[in-house]
Amino acid sequence: MRRNKGGAAAKPKGGAQSLRRALSVLRVVAAGREAGLPLSEVVQATGLTRPTAHRLVNVLVEEGIVEKRARSKRYAIGHQVPELALARPSRSSLIVTAEPFLSELSRAVGDTAFLTIRTGLDALCVARLIGKYPIQVLSIEVGARRPLGVSSAGVAILAALPAAEARQIVHRNQVRFGSYRTTAATALEQIAAARRMGYGVHHIGLVPGTKAISATIREPSGRPLAAVTIAAIRSRLGPRREIEVAEILKRTARSIEQAIHQDD
Repeated sequence: MRRNKGGAAAKPKGGAQSLRRALSVLRVVAAGREAGLPLSEVVQATGLTRPTAHRLVNVLVEEGIVEKRARSKRYAIGHQVPELALARPSRSSLIVTAEPFLSELSRAVGDTAFLTIRTGLDALCVARLIGKYPIQVLSIEVGARRPLGVSSAGVAILAALPAAEARQIVHRNQVRFGSYRTTAATALEQIAAARRMGYGVHHIGLVPGTKAISATIREPSGRPLAAVTIAAIRSRLGPRREIEVAEILKRTARSIEQAIHQDD
């Protein structure tokens, strides 16, 4: 046991670990959206033991950050979260800057365009613009959260990180991949392919019969800031069209980068 300057035994600092675990639980619960998640899925997604997950989620319930549904016994984001969000009512500068470009992208391609940011180990959809083609892919809503590595946006973001850092994130997320019918090995293969091609692609989207392509928006340092995505029914994104749409996505990402940097 460590001792302080006076020679007295110092207690191990477990507060930071508990806080990180609680935030991990909160992010997983947030992924359940309005329907919420049962405790078993929280345990599986976080990798925590059931007693630890149960203790943490109960504390969050007591604080109003999480709610427990009486009938279903599922956990969902609580009323305190939107109340806390009122402290910052303005939209992020990234969304404000990117939306005109997303609108033009969805108009030009005809399919749904998405803007996704990285938040911790997750990819979070923050904007969605619907195109004019009669069949639109609306698989992800604004506010939907997915582990980095299970969507084309998450793959594109990871591909822009140093390889060792991307592998570490995939390793930390692998317990959650089962819920999305993928594996760490598959994610690493897709990340490597995205580095070679310059864009991320999911040939089988989150909804069967769909396909998604993503390009990375970078900070001046080269670090990934976000990803812009086109999702469509698979028949609209054959090999030739995939390359065409990927080039449009990359040009859109560069335009957003330039607009953001001009505002700085």
